[in-house]
Amino acid sequence: MKARPIFRSLLARLKEPRQRIQVLLGPRQVGKTTLALQAAEEIDRPCHYISADLATLQSLSWLKQQWEVARHKMDPKKGGLLIIDEVQKIPNWSDMVKALWDEDTRKKVPLSVMILGSSPWLMQKGLSESLAGRFEVLPVTHWSFEEMRSTFGWSIDRYLYFGGYPGAASLADEESPLRWTNYISEALIETTISRDILLMVQVNKPALLRRLFQLGCMYSGQILSYTKVLGELQESGNTTTLAHYLDLLMGAGLLCGLQKIAQQPVRQKGSSPKFCVYNTALMTAQSGKSYRQAKEDPVFWGRLVESCVGAHLLNAIRGTAVELFYWREGDAEVDFVLRSEGSLTAIEVKSNSDPLRGAGMDAFVKKFHPDRILLIGEQGIPLEEFLLKPLSSFI
Repeated sequence: MKARPIFRSLLARLKEPRQRIQVLLGPRQVGKTTLALQAAEEIDRPCHYISADLATLQSLSWLKQQWEVARHKMDPKKGGLLIIDEVQKIPNWSDMVKALWDEDTRKKVPLSVMILGSSPWLMQKGLSESLAGRFEVLPVTHWSFEEMRSTFGWSIDRYLYFGGYPGAASLADEESPLRWTNYISEALIETTISRDILLMVQVNKPALLRRLFQLGCMYSGQILSYTKVLGELQESGNTTTLAHYLDLLMGAGLLCGLQKIAQQPVRQKGSSPKFCVYNTALMTAQSGKSYRQAKEDPVFWGRLVESCVGAHLLNAIRGTAVELFYWREGDAEVDFVLRSEGSLTAIEVKSNSDPLRGAGMDAFVKKFHPDRILLIGEQGIPLEEFLLKPLSSFI
């Protein structure tokens, strides 16, 4: 598989003198392992790859044993590389990694270490508590349109429907997408929820979390109050629980609840979320619509377009200081608002003729005075052009 653009950044880090643990952090099935192994081949050092994904079988003693194996594999002159996949599945992993890393540092052992993880909340806890100053994070996101186009030759419509999962690309059949749908549902959605969330974090109502995810995908691109969500789910739980579960889904790179931008942070935090998937495949695989049916449904296709823009922005801001919001007052709405170093960029996505869209932007401009106003789609920047340009072009 062709190396991703972030490959060059990772390779440059690995070629530097051993200083920090390199951490690749991102959701399942976005190519973290492939990226790490490709980089290992390029640096011409003995490499030892291990995976702790079978959480019930691995322990701290296993981790210590594998670290010792990597030390023995090293070249006396070139050193070596240890790649640890899904390390957060081992309880108290960060304390052991800290002890072994510091031991190698004191003894001048030239063993570089790369850690791969798909549970950000568990990874960040270990990194901040035990490994402060010893690591460097490289976010690995869902595949962009540019990456799917250059690697698989996908058109913009194909990307809108089948999304950005490289492992599912060979199953993306426009006439009969059943195998692709099953792969997304079982190998991606269910595996992420059951192994990266439910197995690793205390969730008192797993059925509610699953239903929240399904509802969020169904309403991706739309704003729903937590009270309405509870009504849709026929659930008597509280909004605090829903907000917590949405945070877990966001951490797993599945579903985000964007907050409304406000001039007062307190009002901003209490806003109704705007659901947005991190990958449009999560919408279509659960929609029951074939590729052709989706294209023939202008409302659904319009939601795919807006969700695709949202997913593109969410993935592009990972690892940066840029923040993403929405805005709405009454019937006036702006789809997305980027905030970067005090500047604002207001983004409207237009896939059909809706007179209220322009009114929403006018109201937002009067209230917030954004630095840039972007229209994507009809009579604006073509969707394909927007997705192919770096985020820095628009902020």
